[in-house]
Amino acid sequence: MPIFLNSQSADFEIAFAALLGAKREDSPDVDAIVADIIADVRTRGDDAVLDLTAKFDRLTLTPSSMRFSTQEIAQYCEQVPAPEAAALELAAARIRAYHERQLPQDASWDDSTGARLGWRWGPVSAAGLYVPGGLASYPSSVLMNAIPAKVAGVQRLAICVPTPDGVVNPAVILAARIAGVDEIYRIGGAQAIAALAYGTQTIAPVDKITGPGNAFVAAAKRRVFGKVGIDMIAGPSEILVIADADNDPDWIALDLLSQAEHDESAQSILITTSADFGAAVAARVDHWLTKLDRAAIAGPSWRDYGAVITVPDLDMAAQLSNRIAPEHLELCVADPDALAAKCIHAGAIFLGAWTPEAIGDYVGGPNHVLPTARSARFSSGLSVMDFVKRTTMARMTPASLATIGPAAEVLATSESLQAHGLSVTARLQKLNEGQ
Repeated sequence: MPIFLNSQSADFEIAFAALLGAKREDSPDVDAIVADIIADVRTRGDDAVLDLTAKFDRLTLTPSSMRFSTQEIAQYCEQVPAPEAAALELAAARIRAYHERQLPQDASWDDSTGARLGWRWGPVSAAGLYVPGGLASYPSSVLMNAIPAKVAGVQRLAICVPTPDGVVNPAVILAARIAGVDEIYRIGGAQAIAALAYGTQTIAPVDKITGPGNAFVAAAKRRVFGKVGIDMIAGPSEILVIADADNDPDWIALDLLSQAEHDESAQSILITTSADFGAAVAARVDHWLTKLDRAAIAGPSWRDYGAVITVPDLDMAAQLSNRIAPEHLELCVADPDALAAKCIHAGAIFLGAWTPEAIGDYVGGPNHVLPTARSARFSSGLSVMDFVKRTTMARMTPASLATIGPAAEVLATSESLQAHGLSVTARLQKLNEGQ
């Protein structure tokens, strides 16, 4: 059973703090292992990747077979059923249209001194996308990671998707082709992250790595950060639903389970203004757990990390939501826009009872790669902005340098950086000589 809390109870703060502090991440001591894997790949390149793939994925490869060939890609794409292919095309079109609106604009202007200032945006040259294999092989994640990169203008996009025992998900390959991926490699784990970051004889290095993975992948992304950029270190999925009593308990129960079925460490929380409605939803969750194919995963998630919280009003619901800072936030209330204005920390907000979070996972348009573990307090979901960088621009005229240069001289002197000041002084002296 989940925990049931009431914000009006005397011990609520203690119980709520325990809920926020519950450690859900599966964090075995993998860092030392990952460090060795990265060092091995940096030293031996392809040979290390091939040995580790044989060890962990039970798959024997050669340098030439690490990458899917054009013919293989075509063959796998043909295996995808027509309805699934059409759904991927629809999702891709909506994701692309949404992210095209995120493209930032260059700017340039002359300030009051006559100096020209501004900035320009440009894409990273190459990006690598990690795609989990096995049961967690999701073509939707390929679209969500690859399409923003291509919209941003990334010229080379490589993905690594492990194929344990040689098993390939054709939908993942089709999603990669639809998204415009340039290279697909059948490798995974920390060794794939190392290969993308440092390069091997076969795989050229990239500038940024995105995409979810297990504890080994997360540890590898932490270790290569600085050599390359990364998107985020994502934890188990989570959803918070704020709902009043004017909802169908089945709808809310299924929304909660939509995240619980991801992972035994996922978290689903309901905040409601009606204790009776909360109890009804919990009962329907129990009902659906007898029918779900992934009940063995969703059940422990709901039992160990689920919560139903009763509050006196929606203002209190918003306050608690901001403390939770959920990855996904559903607002199933009469005026979701008004409530959304008060919910300032959330990865993604789904407005109204007709907007289940699952739409956002697939075809809504906004990205489903979102901050977890309360990091929505300070970070955002994946976007085009993750694949572009800003370069500032400045051009001084003699007049503008004469106006602001003396202040630079003063500050350089105050910081004991003599050459800094002299580089300005030399130019100002030239101006004075001209006068």
